[in-house]
Amino acid sequence: MEITYAAYVRYLRGEASLIEARAVRAWLANPANERQVQDWMSRSAAEAAVPVADSDPFNYAAMRENLHARLGVAPAPQVVLLRPAPRAWRRWAAAAAVASLTIGAGWFWQEQHQLATASYATAYGQTRVVRLPDGSEVTLNAHSTLRYAASADARQPREVWLDGEAFFSVKHTADNQRFVVHTTGNFNVEVLGTKFTVYRRHEQARVVLLSGKVRVDFVDHTRPDIILKPGELLQTADNKPKVVLHKAVKAASYATWTAARMSFDATPLADVATRLQDTYGVAVVVPDSALAQRKFTGTLPIGNLDVLCEDLAEAFHLHIKRQQNRLVLSK
Repeated sequence: MEITYAAYVRYLRGEASLIEARAVRAWLANPANERQVQDWMSRSAAEAAVPVADSDPFNYAAMRENLHARLGVAPAPQVVLLRPAPRAWRRWAAAAAVASLTIGAGWFWQEQHQLATASYATAYGQTRVVRLPDGSEVTLNAHSTLRYAASADARQPREVWLDGEAFFSVKHTADNQRFVVHTTGNFNVEVLGTKFTVYRRHEQARVVLLSGKVRVDFVDHTRPDIILKPGELLQTADNKPKVVLHKAVKAASYATWTAARMSFDATPLADVATRLQDTYGVAVVVPDSALAQRKFTGTLPIGNLDVLCEDLAEAFHLHIKRQQNRLVLSK
């Protein structure tokens, strides 16, 4: 099968068939194709809507070094034009190909979201771009629901209620009308114009700011609001309502799913399993407790679950057995 740039892009987007994906991976694993991969990596990284690496997408050497560090692959000796060893090439090439917010009472959520004038939802394995009447754009991740309430009164905020995960690109209005994201977590997010992600699943709530400014308004009004800066994360858990995690992160990695990619940064396999469950609606089992705590770093295309499983198995040296709607991950 001839591997073209179009086939390569379909693989990155998770749109390739299982046969085509296998052919693309085999082609990427061939060191003889490194120069072509270099060109295609730079081109696809430049075309990506959300950057997935901190390095210059046109600086191939820096990109490869970044991938080596993320994957734990020993760098090749510093000799001009020296190619990496075939085994190392296979490990980084597979990854390189894809590098390119509880409210105090439940009634509050039920009462408030009934004010919504429109509702949008996604199924497992599906993402959806929603353009709101105010010009703002929301990308819903798999198995998520968004409700929107419009207000013609500029003194009243634009409000949405989220269950699941979403990426927000909020449009600033001339009258500075506020935009508020509500969840069943213990805080809400208020913005004027910015890009950020909000996550609410498994009794955890999180907001990550990519650009602009957001104010996190806690339901517990004895707690002061927190203003997030770009590149910062704020996270809470229902079972520890007094504990707030606020730190700097690689913000872009929390939004790669909007570009059909799933990123892991020192992520325990147990959390990887949860991500797979949330995205595809499958039960994921990791019988080995030690393996469940093993940490993974890398970026893989999402779309076809079979292709993703093969990529995950190859990149992280796992055995993945699929039993209908159940995945078993082992060494």
